[in-house]
Amino acid sequence: MTTPIPSPPALPFLGHITQLDRDIPQRSFDLLADQYGEIYKLNLITRQSIIVASYELLNELSNDKRFQKTVVGALEQVRNGMGDALFSAYPGEENWGIAHRLLMPAFSTAKVRDMFPDMVDIASQMLTKWERFGPRHVIDPCEDFTRLAFDTITLCAMGYRLNTFYSEQSHPFVQAMADFLTESANRANRPPIMNTIMRGSSAKYEADMKIMNELVDQLIEEHKKNPSEKQDLLSIMLEGVDHKTGKRMSDESIRQNLLTFLIAGHETTSGLLAFTLYYLCKNPEALRKLREEVDDVLGEEPIQLEHIGKLKYTSACLREALRLSPPATMRVVRSIEDTTIGDGKYAIPKDSVIGIITAKCQTDPKVWGEDAREYKPERLYGGNFEKLPPNAWQPFGYGMRACIVSAEAIHSRLPGRCSSVSPQGRPFAWQEAHIALASAIQKFDIVMHDPSYTLELKQSMTIKPKGFYIHAIPRKRSTIPTAPSRSSTLNGAIKTSDAGKQNGNAKIEPKQELYILYGSNTGTSQTFAQRIASDAPSHGFKAILGTLDSFVGRVPIDGPVVIVTASFEGEPADNAAHFVEWLQNLTGDEIAGAKYAVFGCGNRDWVRTYQKVPRLVDDLLHERGGRRLQERGAGDAQAAEFFQVFDEWEAQLWKTLASEYDIEVVEEKTSHINGLSLKNVDSGISRASVLRQPDTDLGRVVENRLLTSPNAPAKRHIEFQLPEHMTYRAGDYLAILPHNPARDIHRVISRFALSPEQQIVLSAEGPTSLPVDKPISIFSLLASYVEISQPATSRDLRVLLSTNSSEATRSSLEDLASSYADKVMAKRLSVLDILEDHPDLNLPFSTFLEMLPPMRVRQYSISSSPLHDPQRPSLTVSVVETPALSGKAHPFLGVASTFLAGLRPGDMVQLAVRASSAMFHPPEDVGVPMIMFAAGSGLSPMRGFLQERAVQKKAGRDVAKSTLFFGCRAPEEDYLYSDSDLKEWQELGIVDVRPAFSRCPEKSLGCKYVQDRVWHDRELVKQAYDQQNARLFTCGSGKMAQGIKKVLTELIKESRGCSDDEAARLFERAIQGRYATDIFE
Repeated sequence: MTTPIPSPPALPFLGHITQLDRDIPQRSFDLLADQYGEIYKLNLITRQSIIVASYELLNELSNDKRFQKTVVGALEQVRNGMGDALFSAYPGEENWGIAHRLLMPAFSTAKVRDMFPDMVDIASQMLTKWERFGPRHVIDPCEDFTRLAFDTITLCAMGYRLNTFYSEQSHPFVQAMADFLTESANRANRPPIMNTIMRGSSAKYEADMKIMNELVDQLIEEHKKNPSEKQDLLSIMLEGVDHKTGKRMSDESIRQNLLTFLIAGHETTSGLLAFTLYYLCKNPEALRKLREEVDDVLGEEPIQLEHIGKLKYTSACLREALRLSPPATMRVVRSIEDTTIGDGKYAIPKDSVIGIITAKCQTDPKVWGEDAREYKPERLYGGNFEKLPPNAWQPFGYGMRACIVSAEAIHSRLPGRCSSVSPQGRPFAWQEAHIALASAIQKFDIVMHDPSYTLELKQSMTIKPKGFYIHAIPRKRSTIPTAPSRSSTLNGAIKTSDAGKQNGNAKIEPKQELYILYGSNTGTSQTFAQRIASDAPSHGFKAILGTLDSFVGRVPIDGPVVIVTASFEGEPADNAAHFVEWLQNLTGDEIAGAKYAVFGCGNRDWVRTYQKVPRLVDDLLHERGGRRLQERGAGDAQAAEFFQVFDEWEAQLWKTLASEYDIEVVEEKTSHINGLSLKNVDSGISRASVLRQPDTDLGRVVENRLLTSPNAPAKRHIEFQLPEHMTYRAGDYLAILPHNPARDIHRVISRFALSPEQQIVLSAEGPTSLPVDKPISIFSLLASYVEISQPATSRDLRVLLSTNSSEATRSSLEDLASSYADKVMAKRLSVLDILEDHPDLNLPFSTFLEMLPPMRVRQYSISSSPLHDPQRPSLTVSVVETPALSGKAHPFLGVASTFLAGLRPGDMVQLAVRASSAMFHPPEDVGVPMIMFAAGSGLSPMRGFLQERAVQKKAGRDVAKSTLFFGCRAPEEDYLYSDSDLKEWQELGIVDVRPAFSRCPEKSLGCKYVQDRVWHDRELVKQAYDQQNARLFTCGSGKMAQGIKKVLTELIKESRGCSDDEAARLFERAIQGRYATDIFE
């Protein structure tokens, strides 16, 4: 007996068409597969489709005797421009057979080898452009790879040079083609009557086809006037005779197939290269291995034909990108007869249209493991590729209808393996991709323009990365690599301005360069690096500020290098990963001549990984020939003296550098720290109105509601509408750029006797995180750019002591300085608090601004699943409003949580989705249970995990029951979602909730905290882990996480009867690949 194929709820007449994302329909197909599993059915107005998303079903559908390629949907609309050409012909059409037999030889191995010089020629044009524009130039790799592939197919196959790298704008054909393909997809998803009445769209559609055909006609005419000496593709089209029918290709067929090659010959290859570069940028180890192979095979010489076969790891990198992100996202087949699939589980009637989601099938955990979504070229390297199950890797099609020129021909000579393409599959794109990738890696260090970028898609008939930009930094160069900066506001400008001279304070320009490199995810290390850069001019140095990754391949030797970096669960920050990977794999004295100093940020709660990356960087720089200028600084973010430790380390740094470079130490001035100056532009009497255009980083607040009773600290549920291009996974973060509380802004304005509407212009002598050289209101400046409430540092106290004040004030400041940890840091006493306590301190406003750290983004775990709504994530936020430790009458307000709490539906917020660690997502296999430990707002990601499982359960999938251990104060106060989501999900059978109430433990079996409840229910935990292969997740404070670790270790100790040390070792071994944490302060 067969099982019914599940289908989402549908609308009358419209079916499921409204459930597809208008811009990126593939995203909707993927989310529906996550929800319904390996198969589901859709009604798409003009057609009924079955969609499959597992390797098992893909393998069964890869049988030409039971299923054949069919032309439906968007591809059927493409026939409006390409007729019965190779790409769009119906099965059995005569013209397809003639063209196929004539043109396949044009892409034989020998023919493609002959194209090698022309391919290298075009690749060299692209690399020359990158080199000419320099390392600071922002490169759009999708655009440049499109030019590359477009120029390559026209030159190699048609003997025509388009020379798009010599023009600023892309060829009109490219945009017309993209619009044509997009409209073809749109037309396929509209009722036919709509296509008739949408005259504007139809006119544009016709115009795009005209532009494309104009180029085709131009190519044909040029070829006829100047016949090529080579027997290229166009020559065969014009002169060839089909040996089977004795017929030539008709003029119309030549035009249609030429158009097909112009589209298919470059669209997928450019996507392949862009995706490969993205994955390499996100995976430093893979990029390092690729660089080593390229250096070993190519050396200093230009790529040669014989090199291609030796680039084994390069091949693996390309294959792995094709596995994760095949540009052609789906192939469609039609059943030849009534049949079943899934070992008889699903009935498939004759002529059923079946769409195969290639990426889902190629990331099936049953074949690729739980890390199937991770980029690991090793799994497709050498013999591993040949050992794959049949059809497991099939990114560009199957059988005789697979594309001639695309990279799916790779290793097609392996019968029954991978992409079972016909034996005549051609390596045109494979050779082209190898040349481009290897040559680029040989010449440049590639870094992302925005290190925090995570993959977004754009889709026409194929997909490509959206918003992905890079910098190409020449390797083995004599000049110093510059640090490309995404934003002068965030990263600091790589320049020194003449602000001091503009104000009549002419001084000698600092000449000795000082390189300040940082690795930072949360902003702390970046803040410290910015402070050093801001101080540099007053100490006689010209600051160059950048991320560690922007200096991959070389540590400068023409000036001291100061590194500020952190560890994140023992791993480097996102913008330091490539540098650390490069450094770890040096073997000689490559750093000889460099002088450096390292300051590390960390959290001592994590003993095993505390200062791991800073220590590693410091040690490796020394081992590889660098000279350490002073001992590594180590700051513990949990300690009261965190900022003081940095201040003392920085003070010693300037003394060391002054001695090393024979620079006279200049005493700090009260009026300026690094020469920041200020001038009034508007007195603030009249209000200026500025309208802002929302950009792609603006999200809209949809809902903001209180979850707790008045007796408990406030926790809120906030939902956002994301920009259209943005989506997320359960477990990801939403990064929020907040504003300071209005109360604190007005405190500053009052203290300095300013007007909130007053307009000023800032200028600076060195890199700064403040907005310079443009008017800004005092209120906007204080709201958006600085952290007002951060504790004062010991350096801040020294600046205040140098300011004119009374003896009593000076005595008070000296007392604070002498007992800094207890009286300042422990009480979170800010600079503003001190100024309010001492009104006689005559501190200039510009100096106050420079004493404040720049505004940081705050990351919050998302508390929803994209299966519920991919554009509407939610946050579960604790609102921080507590009595001030300083003893002030006003309470301490958390900056970001106060900002979020005050948002109303309709408000726009600057936000971004940030990926969590690879392990902090629900298991791909819904049959694997989860054991989750959370307290308070730490429930946030767990709610997202459970919401995902609930949606999957309602879709008919067999979901394992998970267990949630949750800690809060009392059931009637802050038992979050207990009467809504958690209640529903328990009744649905997807979760068993085990609470611990700290204020009334008698209501939770005597268990006060989460770890108490875990110990009470330890047999359940043990059984789920040992017998059900459960995955464990913790989210909460460091203190709670340590408690969970302790109780789990005790559980092992009790079960094994071993010592504490042995239990600790067994715990570390047991959690590998099974336990993920998300800890916040």
